Amino acid sequence: MRIDAYNQISQVYKANNKTKVSKAASIKSTSDQLQISDFGKDLQIAKQAIAQTPDVREQMVADYKARIQGGSYDVNNEAFANKLLEKFGE
Repeated sequence: MRIDAYNQISQVYKANNKTKVSKAASIKSTSDQLQISDFGKDLQIAKQAIAQTPDVREQMVADYKARIQGGSYDVNNEAFANKLLEKFGE
């Protein structure tokens, strides 16, 4: 082990010079704070509203189901094809 090399490095970086540390009494006690922007608050409200909304609108499903079972639900093939092509074109 070469101690002389360590001494040379410590002289270059002046590691032997010790600086005094101020007393801990001068450090003030602080607490962390969190501030949420108005946009963040609005976003949280929207997320809660979406979470409370069901994924399936049961009333609409029941209406279509009744119309299909009753035979009164008619699909216009041309209109369906046009809408499908519009979506495909986007």
